Amino acid sequence: MTRTLISASLLVLAAACTTEPEVLPFEVVTVPAVVETAPMTGMGDRADDPAVWVNPLDASRSLILGTNKEEGLHVYNLTGEELQFFPVGRLNNVDVRFNLAVASNDEVNGLSWFDVDPETATVTHLGDTAVTRIEPYGVCAGMVDGTYYAAPTYKDGAVELWAVHEDGGTISPELVRTIQLGGQLEGCVFHDGAKTLFIGEEEHGIWKVDLSDPASEPVSVDTIAAGNGLVADVEGLSIWDGGDGVGYLIASAQAADRYVIYDLAAPHAPRGIIHVGPSLDGTIDGVTHTDGLDVSSTPLPGYPEGILVVQDDGNPVSEQDQNFKIVDWREVAHSLVE
Repeated sequence: MTRTLISASLLVLAAACTTEPEVLPFEVVTVPAVVETAPMTGMGDRADDPAVWVNPLDASRSLILGTNKEEGLHVYNLTGEELQFFPVGRLNNVDVRFNLAVASNDEVNGLSWFDVDPETATVTHLGDTAVTRIEPYGVCAGMVDGTYYAAPTYKDGAVELWAVHEDGGTISPELVRTIQLGGQLEGCVFHDGAKTLFIGEEEHGIWKVDLSDPASEPVSVDTIAAGNGLVADVEGLSIWDGGDGVGYLIASAQAADRYVIYDLAAPHAPRGIIHVGPSLDGTIDGVTHTDGLDVSSTPLPGYPEGILVVQDDGNPVSEQDQNFKIVDWREVAHSLVE
């Protein structure tokens, strides 16, 4: 009798621990990495966020900027070779508009500014700007109505809009707006032409804010609970904009090693889910636990529809020799559901 009761109890416990299988609206399609950057040699969580700078004079001399949240900023070419390194402190996120890049810097509790010279394809550190809140976490840059904006995000759910003026290499940012959300934020991206800011709330989902209206409130784009593929942490956000109303928003669903892709145009319907796997020849490992990412829709040598660049947690072991992987956007486009 005792044995029967124990067996029954174990069955009830097993049933209680059983979780329903995840049901996704799309098959997760694996796309291959084609290039990887030189590793940030060592153990620990180092690589975080990339930004693609397209050289307006010679696209073949375009660059990838990558943050090292222990040490500073790495600069790579499109073949993944490291060209420069700036030991400016604990950089978390980086973004670029035209030839001005901005990074969130825990070391100085502020924003670090970098100029990119198209003629020499080299980067220069212009200096740092302190912010009044504690620990700027993520950051993104945008150009709206001719004004350069930097938007640092914070763990307390705040995102700030700084209007930036540059004169002879001197950066003069002005805080013009603060938006408050409920939970920890990191990834964000401007859709410049639509005057919209998309923001990732790590434990909740994706929001957007209409920047043309100073009184606008955040509007939900998607949530983890909706079951479209997002999971915590919602991390990197970026935009592929092909013009003529064709574009996509892509988000890193970090814990699931995947990325959810949406129509850029409202109502931002989900269009697909991808995972970045090894290169076709097996020389480059697959990607896990992506934090930051960036997309460029500008044609580049070998990439007529642009590239997706993602942070890889392990190369190939988790938190060892972390780096960034490049994906041909054509592979992503082929995975999307019409």
